[in-house]
Formats: sequence, C-alpha cells, structure tokens
Amino acid sequence: MARKTKEEALETYAALLDAAEEVFASKGVTNTTLNDVASAAGMTRGAIYWHFKDKNALFQAMCDRAFLPMESLLNEITAAPDRDPIAALRQLNIHFLRQVASDLRQRKVFDIIMHRCEKNSDLPFFVDEREKRDECLAKVQGIIQNAVNQGQLPAQTDTWIAMQANHGFLIGLLREWLEDTRAYSMNEHAEAMVDMFLAGLVARPPLKKLLQSDSASQP
Repeated sequence: MARKTKEEALETYAALLDAAEEVFASKGVTNTTLNDVASAAGMTRGAIYWHFKDKNALFQAMCDRAFLPMESLLNEITAAPDRDPIAALRQLNIHFLRQVASDLRQRKVFDIIMHRCEKNSDLPFFVDEREKRDECLAKVQGIIQNAVNQGQLPAQTDTWIAMQANHGFLIGLLREWLEDTRAYSMNEHAEAMVDMFLAGLVARPPLKKLLQSDSASQP
C-alpha cells in the first residue's frame, strides 16, 4: 500500500507539471492561477499545495524537469577535462539546440520562459535561478579554459567573454527560432550553425585587454 501511495503521489506530481506547462503556455505565467493549473489537471487546489507551496515553486519544478538532461550532459563533459575541449563544447551546443528542437516539453518550457512570462517580483524564480545559471556558465568557461590549456586557443584568450559569446549565440538563436519554428529545421541546421560559431571562436578568439601600463610599454 505504501508503495502504491508513493507511485500515486509521483503520478500526481507529474500530472500537475504537465498541466502547468499547458496553462503557462496558453495563458502566460503572470495570468495563470493555481486554480487554473488544478482545473487543467482535473484536481483540487489542495493537490497542488500538497506538492508545491506556491506558483513560483511549481514553475521552478517545471523548469528543473526540463533542464535536467542538459545539466547532466554538462556535468558529464566537465567531469572529463582531458577530452578535446572544442569538441566537447561543440557536442554540448549541438545537443542543447537539438534537444529543445526535438523534445516538445523542453521546447514548450523554453518558449514559456522566453516569451510567456514577466520577470518581476511575483516570480522570484529568476532571482533564485541566477546562482545555478552562473554555476553552469562557469563550467562552460572551464571547458574554454581547457581549450586554452591544451593549446587550441591562445593563452591570452578572454575565456569569460568567449563564454558569454557562446551563451548569447545559443540563447539568441533559440529565442528567435521559437518565434517561428517553421522558418527552418533546427534539428537539421544546428550542427552547421554551431560549427560556424566555433570556427569564428578558434580563428578570432576574444583576447584579454592589456592594462594601460602594459600597453604604454609596448613599442
């Protein structure tokens, strides 16, 4: 009986997240109430409060479920620092774009985050999530630093700016594609677009700026 109760609780939890995805996508996060989610799931509001203390916690859980596969790959790659760093960054970038393109859940969640919610005090998720986001970006910067250490990029490469450029490339590309997913096949073109970006990174990496005292001493 205890096992059945646990399984039922997990089923309810998943059903509430599924309902939240549907309602957030159709109404927007700000305009959605917990009653809306409960109604979409065919449950009572009390069922939501059994699993989530408020809408922010529900939104957090929905995002965590979608992001987990990507975080797992990032952790796997950074756990093997001796592998080819540029190839690892390429794998990570292509996987990210194709995962969102092919997985309806991830596509829907990213569309909700980018186009269907207001980042304000009513949704502190974005404040709380910043630390996790910074941790992930630091791991990507570590991959780029490994490329420097292995001679794939010059020693004076500004790895922080390179990481920011990589992140901006991916998020900007995804944001625009989600505006009109019929414009082209992300699955088909992700590899070519990532290769284009990485070719530019290797050919013309951002370099650290010389300190004023250093530049003054240059001939």
